[in-house]
Amino acid sequence: MKSEPNVYSIDDLEREKRTIWDGVRNYQARNYLQQMQVGDIAFFYHSNCKSPSIVGLMMIIEANLPDPTQFDPKSSYFDPKATVEHPKWFTVRVQYQEKFSQVISLTTLKTKFSGDELLIVRKGNRLSVIPVAEEIAHKIRFL
Repeated sequence: MKSEPNVYSIDDLEREKRTIWDGVRNYQARNYLQQMQVGDIAFFYHSNCKSPSIVGLMMIIEANLPDPTQFDPKSSYFDPKATVEHPKWFTVRVQYQEKFSQVISLTTLKTKFSGDELLIVRKGNRLSVIPVAEEIAHKIRFL
């Protein structure tokens, strides 16, 4: 799960302990969020920065929640077509697990995995939420 560190960083999550992962407005990324289950572990990835990297781990503690920002006219993520009865956008609540002492850079990931193995290294991939196969996640943890 990607976030720009100047918007919301692993340090923010560590300080707050848990947060709702709101503001996702891509249908495929939303679908991936809807597939998550309580207890799943997610990589926290810093994007759009000097060195895009996996920086830590978080756990899904609530799943398939309507994203509240879709209903807030003051939010940049407001969706006038969404209603409380028929929400369009869903999300999860995450809990801080771990901040890595050594980040895993996108450059490193590109040297170890193909785009077929790990979507984040595929050219042109801009989704903020993407699945990682369990065997690949295990390999990433031991880089």
